[in-house]
Amino acid sequence: MGKGAGCFPSKNRAPAVIESDPDPSPNPVSDDDDVSIPIETVNPTIGIRKLRIFIVFYSMYGHIESLARSIKEGVDEIDGVEGVLYRVPETLSFETLSAMKVPAKGDDIPEISAEELVEADGLLFGFPTRYGSMSAQMKAFFDSTGSLWREQKLAGVPAGFFVSTGTQGGGQETTAWTAITQLAHHGMLYVPIGYTFGAGMFKMDSIRGGSPYGAGVFSGDGTRKPSERELELAHHQGKYMALIVKRFQPDPQH
Repeated sequence: MGKGAGCFPSKNRAPAVIESDPDPSPNPVSDDDDVSIPIETVNPTIGIRKLRIFIVFYSMYGHIESLARSIKEGVDEIDGVEGVLYRVPETLSFETLSAMKVPAKGDDIPEISAEELVEADGLLFGFPTRYGSMSAQMKAFFDSTGSLWREQKLAGVPAGFFVSTGTQGGGQETTAWTAITQLAHHGMLYVPIGYTFGAGMFKMDSIRGGSPYGAGVFSGDGTRKPSERELELAHHQGKYMALIVKRFQPDPQH
């Protein structure tokens, strides 16, 4: 699999047809001679892989997972780019999770290892807040990336965040803001969404998570579901990130 910007052919065209005579003769060939000259043909189709944005998240009660799926839908709408969902490993015991009534995770989304991050062309990390910063599960995952940091293997990779909080003042901005240090030490390029969502960023007629730092959702006591507007903002972040990642890639025609 490719790393970083990936590998692209310089020209998307078929190589020249090669004609050869495996048994050359010193005598000229007359028009009456029946000579078959083999022609080497080359398949002109040259495959170019899609750019991949890894959507790496931790979700306890499903709020972040809902945003992650909407983000993937947005990424996949951009031609030549695909979103890939991954979970980070759980750090709590089964007994603790059961006591907290945490629902079982589906097996359709695999866990990711730190080493796999280098295969992404862009990264979006999602996590719930813990006192205004990322959850312990996501922090433990970042702490496992030491070998990548040592060799700066993620330097230059565009990355962003999406978050969930229990209350309106619970860290929609600070949870993402305090996570920027992880990107800085790796040399990754932080990509906030700013106000590119347009009018949807200014509407005050309903409760909405999210900020210029990235998409967000309010989970309340855990029973509140993401609103339609929160999912729309996540979808927008996916499309926006896909366009940014495409802009960072070299033009295969040049």
